[in-house]
Amino acid sequence: MSDTRDRYISPLSTRYASDEMQHIFSDNFKFKTWRKLWISLAKAEKQLGLSITDEQIAEMEAHANDINYDVAESREKIVRHDVMSHVFAFGEQCPKAKPIIHLGATSCYVGDNTDVIILREASRLILKKAAQVLKNLTGFAETYKALPCLGYTHLQPAQLTTVGKRATLWMNELIGDMENLSFQLSRLRLLGSKGTTGTQASFMELFNGDEEKVKKLEDLIASDMGFPGCVPVSGQTYSRKVDYYFLSCLSGFAQSAYKFSNDLRISQSFEEMEEPFASSQIGSSAMPYKRNPMRSERMSALAKYVISDAMNPALTASTQWFERTLDDSANKRLAVAEAFLSVDAILNIYINITDGLVVYDRMINRRVMDKLPFMATENIMMESVKRGADRQEIHEIIRECSHATTKKIKLEGGQNDLIDRLADDERIPLSKEEILNQLDPSLYIGRCPTQVDEFLREVAEPAIKAFGGDDIRYELTV
Repeated sequence: MSDTRDRYISPLSTRYASDEMQHIFSDNFKFKTWRKLWISLAKAEKQLGLSITDEQIAEMEAHANDINYDVAESREKIVRHDVMSHVFAFGEQCPKAKPIIHLGATSCYVGDNTDVIILREASRLILKKAAQVLKNLTGFAETYKALPCLGYTHLQPAQLTTVGKRATLWMNELIGDMENLSFQLSRLRLLGSKGTTGTQASFMELFNGDEEKVKKLEDLIASDMGFPGCVPVSGQTYSRKVDYYFLSCLSGFAQSAYKFSNDLRISQSFEEMEEPFASSQIGSSAMPYKRNPMRSERMSALAKYVISDAMNPALTASTQWFERTLDDSANKRLAVAEAFLSVDAILNIYINITDGLVVYDRMINRRVMDKLPFMATENIMMESVKRGADRQEIHEIIRECSHATTKKIKLEGGQNDLIDRLADDERIPLSKEEILNQLDPSLYIGRCPTQVDEFLREVAEPAIKAFGGDDIRYELTV
């Protein structure tokens, strides 16, 4: 065996994805699930009258988890078939049950049903981690629901919002992703025992043409595996559009995380907010002062991969000829696993960042006050009109003063002197003190604090309750 440093290993395994998500896509999980499915099939066939004994089933159950990989791998080199190699290996451990293992089934009985189970378990983990992000952001939004900050449209300063209200935008998109994934889970069904082309012909032969028993067989297997049922019709495989539906959901998670990471990176460049930065962390090999947003940048990078990866199952599903072709297999092994591992990694980082977000209140306020005179001009105009001024005349005065101030700031590097200009203009019927009274940021945040309260109570908390569990923390090791 060569040194692992001489072979490519996915960075999702070595750097990014969690142990629990890697376990779901591991050989152990896969092949143990194959054996569970073979045991479930045998139990159901026995219950429906086939000549299978309790002793045979007990023998299979005794070896459900101690997989003799050496035998399976050696056999596969000879027969070039992974399922039949594991049937052989299981039979070696269970000589009494050997004649009835995989009875009536095709390879997709274990392969596809296991893939469906993996989709379910991986999705449940994604939902659990997303709920932890919501928990973290709930506390953040509550803390900063009334802290005014510059809002942006077109990445240009617009009306004020609050730091907490902005967090609810991130949360709302994430909740939409969770709802979409939950919907797909609610529709997920096992392939069942459909046979080589989906006709169940082999099981009709086993049960002497008794269609009710063939249908009951699937019900028993689905129940044993914790599913509400099996797909109503299929070719040899479950529809590959199912993979597309799930990866589309994962693309949604990636998109939401990408937006969060971009917002945070921009905020960090404004010196308003910052992702966690370890005391011994190095931001740059050349510039020791740098505090680069490494976590957010990693989220962005992984998100790009997931968004593009969602195309793979779309192409695979559209090119499945008739009852099936095998050009799905190699692509599916990569696309589905790596999408889930990548979103798992994204959510790990999302949890880590939101557990330690840093907010610089004074810097936020400084930038607000620098722009607030412009935003206060509408209030100044309305108050002037109340005192008898001509609205159109006041509008023109403010326009001229605003452009003059902007020119001074941009061309000369001067300070914002708009308030002084307006106060000095005798046509404005307000004193400087009265104009300054309009420069309270809390006057310009609308319903932000109430919107945050309502959102947390009516939207976020139910989502956390539905999908959350014990608190999760995640520390980046590299």
